[in-house]
Amino acid sequence: MFCFQCEETAKGTGCTKVGVCGKQEDVANLQDQLVYLLKGIAFYNSKAREHDLNDRMAERFILDSLFATLTNTNFSEGSFEKRIEEGFSIREQIRQKLDENNVDLGSDIPSAATVKPDEIANDENVGVLATEDEDIRSLRELLTYGMKGMAAYAHHAAVLGYTDDEIFRFFEKGLLATLDDSLTAEDLTAVVMECGKASVTTLALLDSANTGTYGHQEPTKINIGTGKNPGILISGHDLKDMEQLLEQSKGSGVDIYTHGEMIPANAYPSFKKYDHFVGNYGNSWWKQKEEFEKFNGPILMTTNCIVPPKGSYLDRLYTTSIVGYDGARHIDVKEDGTKDFSALIEQAKECQPPVELETGNIMGGFAHNAVLSVADKVIDAVKSGKISRFVVMAGCDGRHKEREYYTEFAKQLPESAVILTAGCAKYRYNKLDLGEIDGIPRILDAGQCNDSYSLVVIAQKLAEAFGMDDINELPISYNIAWYEQKSVAVLLALLSLGVKDMTIGPRLPAFVSPAVLDVLVDKFNITKNTTVEEDMERLL
Repeated sequence: MFCFQCEETAKGTGCTKVGVCGKQEDVANLQDQLVYLLKGIAFYNSKAREHDLNDRMAERFILDSLFATLTNTNFSEGSFEKRIEEGFSIREQIRQKLDENNVDLGSDIPSAATVKPDEIANDENVGVLATEDEDIRSLRELLTYGMKGMAAYAHHAAVLGYTDDEIFRFFEKGLLATLDDSLTAEDLTAVVMECGKASVTTLALLDSANTGTYGHQEPTKINIGTGKNPGILISGHDLKDMEQLLEQSKGSGVDIYTHGEMIPANAYPSFKKYDHFVGNYGNSWWKQKEEFEKFNGPILMTTNCIVPPKGSYLDRLYTTSIVGYDGARHIDVKEDGTKDFSALIEQAKECQPPVELETGNIMGGFAHNAVLSVADKVIDAVKSGKISRFVVMAGCDGRHKEREYYTEFAKQLPESAVILTAGCAKYRYNKLDLGEIDGIPRILDAGQCNDSYSLVVIAQKLAEAFGMDDINELPISYNIAWYEQKSVAVLLALLSLGVKDMTIGPRLPAFVSPAVLDVLVDKFNITKNTTVEEDMERLL
């Protein structure tokens, strides 16, 4: 086992016995095998695409399988064994289709396209350390993790019926680039930057999927208290699961609460019609062991951010889609694309109401449509000096004490500064009372990490309004927190748009070698966060 894809990786170098996330060695190795197998599928499907023979099942399999290997998504050994078995079947189907259509595969067929089921576990090309050159390895993994994050966003769009052939095409190109020994560091850097462009396309597609299906988020006071009825807690990111759960639980006497990055669901017009949708319960993903225990009712994990659970609530934990944990009950999608959540609803009826953790409201729903609807007001506040700076504090939260830095940074910002946020990083400061500027809240929450595209749109529209060709000329600073691979995709997206002078933390990625870091620093002036005071002076 060797894994260094997340911010918390052991000793800042890599997990070698068990993941800090809780991932066991057998699961880690199966994930490596699955990613390797995807490269073989990508080879055949890219050949098929040249002849309009590409397989839609293979495209979706690549997307969902990459997502399944994301940190804190799937801990189930059996789930990955089943997925690898399915992958070999899909690979063979495409190969046979090419053979039947007399498609020439060429002489340079990668071993990932020929490895057999009984050989893959011992194949020397499987795993991160198979690439010996540190810088080539760094770029290959940076590309891989960017694609994993991109796959998560593309998955959510696909669930709602939104796909883009160019996105699938890039997955194939990117996966094959990690096998190509002829590519130099410069060549791979170009593909990494292309991944950033593809991530922008993917984020825009997801934004269209969410808003086209559920409407634009609206500025909303989100209740963080509890009611007197038993409840179901839904966590993760999947809005379609949210819709189905709300619809199926109508009139049941069971209340629905969001958790973690599901909190923006409270701001979508389509969900506000449900009287039993109470609000948000708890905080960021890493507090779930304590909070899930106190919730008392069933918990539905729809995507990533599951933490290996306590036994005290394992019998109330349900997973769905690409999420997996041995011992939790899994809810599959039916052939018609729907899911049956009746088991959760019936169990909830027998549970006690959730223990109240806090009371009051917090504001949400400030995605690009809401902010741009008052663009004139925002621009006037900037011109008059009432707003001196926007600070993008998006990204991920984590459990380490050093993340208190982001709380202190928010507290110490001047009263003329406005925070733009998305993702679970907001839980470090979204309950602070920072006040308003001419009716504009000083914390503008665009939603999930999935909604990071909103921050890009806001910046681009502001630059347009001020007649600026370069968004780096805007009074916007970037202090980004990262944890896993979705934030890597967002980072690459920002770099592809030319954003410079970003501060990231709390630690630099272990998978970025010193030489690759030098390139990022030289070209984009990326810096690691230091102290609140030093970063405040530099960023403002």
